[in-house]
Parts: sequence; C-alpha cells; structure tokens
Amino acid sequence: MAASVDPLEKAQEVAATVSFPVAWGVDRELSDRLGAFWEERRNFIQPTEFIVNKAGRILSSTYSSSPVGRTDPVEALRMLEFVTSGAQ
Repeated sequence: MAASVDPLEKAQEVAATVSFPVAWGVDRELSDRLGAFWEERRNFIQPTEFIVNKAGRILSSTYSSSPVGRTDPVEALRMLEFVTSGAQ
C-alpha cells in the first residue's frame, strides 16, 4: 500500500500504474499516526517505507529525506522470501 499527500485525482493516476492500493490526502496528523517522517520546512511527507507481516509486526523500515536510501524492490523481495521460507 502507498500513502501520498497528493489529491485524489493524482493518486488515481499513480494507482493506475501499480498493483497495490494508493491512499491520498495524507496530512501531518495521519503522517504521525503512520510513523512517517514529516518534513517541517517544506510541510510534506518524506518517503517512509515499511514491510509489515500478517501479524502487524514491522519487519523493515526505511526513512529517507532525499532521492537515495529508499527500499530496493529486489532486496525487499529477497527478505520476504527468506521470512516466508521459515529459515530464520
């Protein structure tokens, strides 16, 4: 799932290109509830990524304030495969 500060129309454009739900209209209050990083100076949410298991436990979190340091999809898949394999 993704959450964005974008208005509904923009979120719908993005949602049409991905295979997961895209929430829209995230404000500071919701950002805080999500545990995301809110940029005070520019007043918007920064990329904050979580991998959560079925029990609601956070397996991985990534907080970024720039275009670098975000979750790599290949690495996320590798971690999910490991977790679901029972090898841990």
